[in-house]
Amino acid sequence: MTTCSIPNPHTPSAVPADRSQPDPEEIMSRDQIESLQVDRLRWTLHYAYEKVQAYQELFDGHGVHPGDFRELEDLKLFPYTDKEFLRKAYPFQSLAVPMSDVRRIHASSGTTGQPTVVAYTENDLQTWATLVARCFRISGMRPGDKVHNAYGYGLFTGGLGAHYGAERLGCAVIPMSGGQTEKQVQMIRDFEPQTILSTPTYLLTIADGFKKLGLDPRKTSLRTAILGAEPWTEEMRREIETTFAIDACDIYGLSEVMGPGVAGESVESKDGSHIWEDHFRPEIIDPFTDEVQETGRPGELVFTALTKEALPIIRYRTHDLTRLLPGSERPGHRRMGRITGRSDDMIILRGVNLFPSQIEELVLQVPELSPHFTLEITRPNRMDQMTINIERREEASVEAAEFGGKKLLHAIKTKIGSSAIVHIAEPDTLARSSGKLRRVYDLREKA
Repeated sequence: MTTCSIPNPHTPSAVPADRSQPDPEEIMSRDQIESLQVDRLRWTLHYAYEKVQAYQELFDGHGVHPGDFRELEDLKLFPYTDKEFLRKAYPFQSLAVPMSDVRRIHASSGTTGQPTVVAYTENDLQTWATLVARCFRISGMRPGDKVHNAYGYGLFTGGLGAHYGAERLGCAVIPMSGGQTEKQVQMIRDFEPQTILSTPTYLLTIADGFKKLGLDPRKTSLRTAILGAEPWTEEMRREIETTFAIDACDIYGLSEVMGPGVAGESVESKDGSHIWEDHFRPEIIDPFTDEVQETGRPGELVFTALTKEALPIIRYRTHDLTRLLPGSERPGHRRMGRITGRSDDMIILRGVNLFPSQIEELVLQVPELSPHFTLEITRPNRMDQMTINIERREEASVEAAEFGGKKLLHAIKTKIGSSAIVHIAEPDTLARSSGKLRRVYDLREKA
């Protein structure tokens, strides 16, 4: 294998002697971070161009060469990539290393098309574990904690990514995976973990499991929940923290960029996840014009990975809608606001644009209704219609829940500008998900 013409400026860090303390790069100044990004971007662009034919063809087709990069502003000269770019290289044509250097392979579910394949060298795995550990530490997990991991294991990056990150931090991992909710409850009661890892919606399903057994989910050993893999709102955080009497923090990642651990939220401030910019250069772009936006402006999140060996990622469009904010608990690293939706998840209903997270925010303000709901989009009589199927809370009567449904409809009309139908379901009758939740069922094409 030929080496890249630019030396790799990154060497994976060793396991720190005191795992409770921040990594040195974690507390760098903004100037130090940006100087590091210039060096690592220069290497990444040359490395991808020289090692992956698809990148060489992409750059050449846009009339740009890695040598054109001299400062951070020059990154915008390079073209964007997306899932389709990776799918065209399925399964392994996007890799920059021979298979003999690969130590793990993951893949997306491929539910919307050809799966995207991601791979890791030994150095990639060390970096991944380090960054997940960094997220867990800032979110309140401590060396020596027992950690209940309810993320799904397998080709999905969540389970194993979280697992090795918790071990890197010096924790004992309970690899429960998703599903078997009654056993989840038993393991939490018997093993007494301090931290739980899961999707936010599945943690509420676990809460239901406690209540079915006549148990109070507030009376457990749990201290912290670190939740990701799907967008969730501040209202959902309050619901979870009240239900379990714990702190709940966000963790962000996506398989193509690395997996979980790209950004993590501080338990002290709970003000959005810090992106670990010693390894990732984020941008926000207008999803319609593709123009780069200033810090603080909303748009679509784009990532360039700065240290990946097996699968270089350059200006990857995530379709996640958020904004960049100055760092707080880690001032050198910018924060990302909550994901408000995905540009490819936007529902256009009779000319009104809305996202499932907007409905969730309003649902959780109605005390008679539970957080368990789905959205069905149909087109009867050639007119779009949204039906919200939502469970009433156990303690709410049918009449109270029907009144709550009317309050929800009024809130949707006044705050979003759309009309809908609400169908009140009995508790525990809607399908539960042990992984990423499917909220929206668009039945218009089938009709």
